[in-house]
Amino acid sequence: MLSALIGIKDKMSQTFLEGKRISFTVVKADTCVATRIDNVNGKYIVQLGCGKKKVKNISKPVLGQLKDVIKDAKTGPKFLREVVSESDPGFAVGDKIQVEKIFKKGDIVAVTGVSKGKGFAGGVKRWGFAGGPKTHGQSDRHRAPGSIGQGTTPGRVLKGKRMAGRLGSERVTIRNLEIVNILPESNEIWVSGSLPGTKGSFVLIKKVGVGKVSESENSEESKKN
Repeated sequence: MLSALIGIKDKMSQTFLEGKRISFTVVKADTCVATRIDNVNGKYIVQLGCGKKKVKNISKPVLGQLKDVIKDAKTGPKFLREVVSESDPGFAVGDKIQVEKIFKKGDIVAVTGVSKGKGFAGGVKRWGFAGGPKTHGQSDRHRAPGSIGQGTTPGRVLKGKRMAGRLGSERVTIRNLEIVNILPESNEIWVSGSLPGTKGSFVLIKKVGVGKVSESENSEESKKN
């Protein structure tokens, strides 16, 4: 069965879980569909799509991959990502992915996204440098990086030195987050904490562990079965 899906990051809110107030991020997966399924060496490579994009703005090579999904529609998926499944995913190309079939409340997940771009930033903001002293005449060194290397030996700045530069817009993965709640009617997932990226950006949610379920929920599930 598939253990990951992609969705659109939405607003943040807060709720109470076991008497503690926690914050969570809403991820909308109502547009998540399977666009391609391949069997490679016994493993299933599933291409997932989410979001909406006008067909006229999609390149022809991508349209060829989406011919079984778009058909006569005027819009197609905006984001495409591939995930690996060890067994049969249990759905066909063009099917909408239901979040309750993949995740359950309490599952532990890892969320991957592209962080917010903050432009060119100095060493204090980018790397957390302490800056220079504020006294003894150092009026212009408050946010200076300080020394960046040795003298004659090696006589150059070593590669990888932490300095000012562009901050953000990087692929970031946050692990050990918890599924707070699932709304099957709207295909939403509530993930604890904050997620990388801006509102409206896509995120990849991958299950890494099965969380503990309370005894009351276990009894309810047993009654249903």
